[in-house]
Amino acid sequence: MKYVDVILPLPLANTFTYSVPEEWAGQIRMGMRVVVPFGKKKMYTAVIYLVHSITPTVYEAKDIICLLDNEPILRRPQMKFWEWISSYYQAFLGDVYQAAVPAGLKLESETQVRINPDYKAETVLSEKEEKVLMALSDGKAISVNELNKITEMRDSLPTLKQLLEKGAVEISEELDEKFRAKTDSFVRLTDETIKEENLRKLFDDLSRAKKQLDVLMMYIDLSKCLTPAKKREVSKKELLERTGASPAVLNGLVERGAMEIYVREIGRLDVSEIQTSEQYTLNDSQGEAYNEIEKQFLEKQVVLLHGVTSSGKTELYIQLINKVLAEGKQVLYLVPEIALTTQLTSRLKRVFGSKLGVYHSKFSDAERVEIWNNVLNDKTYDVIIGVRSSIFLPFRQLGLIIVDEEHESSYKQYDPAPRYHARNAAIVLASMHGAKTLLGTATPAVETYYNALTGKFGLVELNQRHEEMEMPEILVVDSKEAYRKKEMESHFTPLLLEKIGKALQNSEQVILFQNRRGYAPYIECKACAYVPHCKNCDVSLTVHKVFNTLTCHYCGYTEPIPSICPACGTAGSLITKGFGTEKIEDEIKLIFPEARVSRMDLDTTRSKKSYEKIISDFEQQKVDILIGTQMVSKGLDFERVSLVGILNADNMLNFPDFRAHERAYQLMAQVSGRAGRKNKRGTVILQTSSPEHPVIGQVIRNDYKAMFNTQCEERKLFKYPPYFRMIQIVLRHRDPKVLNLAANRMASDLRAVFAARVLGPNVPAVSRIQNLYIKHILLKFEVEASPERAKEILRQITNQLIAEPQFKSLWVNLDVDPM
Repeated sequence: MKYVDVILPLPLANTFTYSVPEEWAGQIRMGMRVVVPFGKKKMYTAVIYLVHSITPTVYEAKDIICLLDNEPILRRPQMKFWEWISSYYQAFLGDVYQAAVPAGLKLESETQVRINPDYKAETVLSEKEEKVLMALSDGKAISVNELNKITEMRDSLPTLKQLLEKGAVEISEELDEKFRAKTDSFVRLTDETIKEENLRKLFDDLSRAKKQLDVLMMYIDLSKCLTPAKKREVSKKELLERTGASPAVLNGLVERGAMEIYVREIGRLDVSEIQTSEQYTLNDSQGEAYNEIEKQFLEKQVVLLHGVTSSGKTELYIQLINKVLAEGKQVLYLVPEIALTTQLTSRLKRVFGSKLGVYHSKFSDAERVEIWNNVLNDKTYDVIIGVRSSIFLPFRQLGLIIVDEEHESSYKQYDPAPRYHARNAAIVLASMHGAKTLLGTATPAVETYYNALTGKFGLVELNQRHEEMEMPEILVVDSKEAYRKKEMESHFTPLLLEKIGKALQNSEQVILFQNRRGYAPYIECKACAYVPHCKNCDVSLTVHKVFNTLTCHYCGYTEPIPSICPACGTAGSLITKGFGTEKIEDEIKLIFPEARVSRMDLDTTRSKKSYEKIISDFEQQKVDILIGTQMVSKGLDFERVSLVGILNADNMLNFPDFRAHERAYQLMAQVSGRAGRKNKRGTVILQTSSPEHPVIGQVIRNDYKAMFNTQCEERKLFKYPPYFRMIQIVLRHRDPKVLNLAANRMASDLRAVFAARVLGPNVPAVSRIQNLYIKHILLKFEVEASPERAKEILRQITNQLIAEPQFKSLWVNLDVDPM
């Protein structure tokens, strides 16, 4: 008897064993998908982890229900990679499966409800029961979610339970396949019609049916069917649009037996041939850097390319990619933001054409499945550009992974598990394929630069901007002094407004950076100082004026902006405090009414095409002023930008985190680098109430090494990375008393083993999210110590704690290498 151990898409510690019916025994392989029963009535799509013949002793193995694949959807190195992610980041294999595989490849068991055709009402039904039966009256099965929508009931399950007891409805678990191939209808001449004598006869027959004759002539013209070498398919939609004919006209030709309509699967992705062009020739400094990278790759698996903003790192990447493609290998090009994939795609497609694929979360499930299948089946794509989830694609043989802007915190997955860092995971993935990893940035993460200086990584420096363009001039303005002198107009200093005015006069573009979205962080009552807070989280609600709402950015709770204070009842007393990108947009439009203004933040980039539209409009100079959050700081290249305004450096510098100064330097240096990238030296206006702050001086001088040295001294003193490793334990519970008890117990148990390496428990800045109270415990241990042993001890202590009845509802997450 054959058995399989499978991974379920659930946060469970074990794999589960199922028996394989004889009909599939010869086909089944590791990496294939099977449908299995789990629990009382649920079914899941599981991935085969192991095929064996050992009968389980703890429970009787159930049969798999269905084998979904003819070939595995995973390659062997992927399973090894999943195991590493699971082990290193302390996540279950089911969590990795959920994160790695597109939702369209995971069939889900969804409760389906239908009316019982034999039901005869013997008792009086309630209004809700009548409503549910009315919704099911057509006899079709629908899901509980659909039923809730139709009946406008928040939760129909209690009512369904009552109807089940009365025998009025039936419930079944049915699999819902999320991925369906996209099809289209095409037309062609029948085999008989294509013969010359029959075609001539058809023309004669259609002499009185002008509309049908027009459709036939248009088909012959579009399809080039009379010239076999140039013949192409014609869709039904295209033919009808080009002729203006109705479907009835085409159906007339079908009824005559002259034409036939057929359906064919088409992709959702653009696979049209693209005219490629020659890549640019590297200048001297780029050529030297390229040769040095090649030399370093002979000795090191990982090389850091530390190149100032606008030094032409992308051209270097293109040369390296071409070399790897010539060897018959694949390349993964990681970027931190979808906005960057949008701008880079058009640039890279000019060089690599249809060999380039794009993969990110704004694609639909179906599109992501198509990309997955294309990579799996060696079709089309040799280069993938994508965000962090791209590391899970089923690559055949990677030759190179490029991690662009490697310092970015966007590479870290926070929730849900696995809480992996794509840069570090990419290095491991590359080593499993025998590939190289190139990390590129103008402002390396402190840990990365430390690894390069200590010889773990290779290091290549590129200190000259492309075409010898000067670094931007950075002017610091004391906003505190400007407020005191009443010189500020709204949130803009006189110097910034003057420079914006000059840039607009010269038909140049401006970027304004404010690292907070929304209209304002909160509103406050002038009379009683009341501030509206989220009912689920311990945070003030952010003002979104465009929707007239107050919104929680943690759980999504929303309520209308009140006209009177809910606490004291005073009318017109609620005023906004602070400012976000939405408020800046409103104010800049008032000050410069003629300027064309656009905003790029999470609120304006929710759809797949929104990034493309904003970036394209700015590139084509349809927008004069672009206002944005940190999205605008990440490697974007706009040649007409002469001015960048950093509106509030203080909220970056004063953030309560040991990485605050490093991140502030990186953000300010990166956003400054957007200025003066072509033709002319740019200007940066940096508004701060602390102009004497050391980080501000380092940004002005573009002195990364000074920032690095300062941070290293502090981190060595206070035991932070790169000198110590960190694991953050996050505990959550609905009852703050139970949480405090659990956190204190866990900290005490950890101290018994790790002594002073344990810090906490502490209350985080946001101490309640979605009605769960939160406590943090931080474990720091030496780099030389075994992380595997530390995690093993942590897991044992965690399991002992949550095994106690009083802590059964406690959530404990381990965040390895927290950012």
